Amino acid sequence: MRRVLWLISALFAAWASMAVAAIDTYEFADEAQRQRFRVLTEELRCPKCQNQNIADSNAPIANDLRREIHRMLDEGQNDEQIVDYLVARYGDFVMYRPPLTGKTLLLWFGPALLLLLALLVLISVVRRRKASVQTTDNTALSAAERERLSHLLDKKSHD
Repeated sequence: MRRVLWLISALFAAWASMAVAAIDTYEFADEAQRQRFRVLTEELRCPKCQNQNIADSNAPIANDLRREIHRMLDEGQNDEQIVDYLVARYGDFVMYRPPLTGKTLLLWFGPALLLLLALLVLISVVRRRKASVQTTDNTALSAAERERLSHLLDKKSHD
């Protein structure tokens, strides 16, 4: 019975130590450095998770990047140097707001161009329908058609 209790407590202790190991704890020189770390890890995207920032991701690469950012902050590098290092290593994808370059023009202006194109198509369709309605309303009846219409209306009123 003691062995079973000892085994259960050992398993629980191992499980508890793994849970504690998953939490990053970093020492910062001051509150400003802690704030810079938080901002950087929230503004940079995890290369593996794609739609999570480095701060929220549990991926091993995100853990490595948090550690690397902390190291670079301790070395006194500024935010631009840290971002440039990560962009050089992982590309513009690592930033949630990539810079405006020739490669990213479609990314920045594509949605607006699609919206403009849809608006132009809508205007074109509305104008064509309006023009077709106006042409059918403006057609004049010939004399024979007016006489036949008059005859049909008179016949209908007598019934």
